[in-house]
Amino acid sequence: MKFLGVDYGAKRVGLAQSDATGSIAFPLETVPNDANLLAHVQKLMEERRIHAVVVGDARAFGGGENPVTKDVEAFAQSLKEAGITVEMAWEAGSSIEASRYAEKGDEHKDEAAAAIILQRFLDMKGGVQ
Repeated sequence: MKFLGVDYGAKRVGLAQSDATGSIAFPLETVPNDANLLAHVQKLMEERRIHAVVVGDARAFGGGENPVTKDVEAFAQSLKEAGITVEMAWEAGSSIEASRYAEKGDEHKDEAAAAIILQRFLDMKGGVQ
């Protein structure tokens, strides 16, 4: 079962994809957060035969809301209303973790953060065959 991971940001959205077994996440791309986002996600899911979307739950380490939490929740709801299966996964610290593996000068890659969010989800699930 393939998953699409989402690191939702106010300006950009990082996307990652799992392998067919739902075991390993790979960075895919970063796209603008604009009016085409939902259609782009739907197209990716169709073209790549992805079954569900894992959206990073934008909450602080303590569980409180941050400036994009409501927007993330609204995006997840729009996916659900489009008939897409949506899972939420812990996101806190994913951008920092992703920057640890990046080359100098290229520390902020939204698609890498999306891969970390997705990998956390996959690890919790134990691989979905």
